Amino acid sequence: MAKRPRRNHGAVFKAKVALEAIKGDQTLVELAERFQIHPNQITEWKKQLLERAEEVFSKDKKIESGPDVKDLHAKIGQLAMENDFLSIALGRIAEPSARK
Repeated sequence: MAKRPRRNHGAVFKAKVALEAIKGDQTLVELAERFQIHPNQITEWKKQLLERAEEVFSKDKKIESGPDVKDLHAKIGQLAMENDFLSIALGRIAEPSARK
């Protein structure tokens, strides 16, 4: 019996299968045959959906916007000052190899 290659399912597909399992209209075996997935996988997706369902309705959502712009501007200013200082310090060294 040949092994089937590993498949990666998207979030929409997983949610669809988990919702079908929660509805309970069909057994896990019937859903597994219908979606061509192992029943244990359906059980795992159903468990994940039930555990994280409250996140959908929570009002204290954190919007992942990336790094703080204010911190990045402060870091840019610090690095610019360091570059200016080092360029002046290198200019004061009398060795010709140290100059640009």
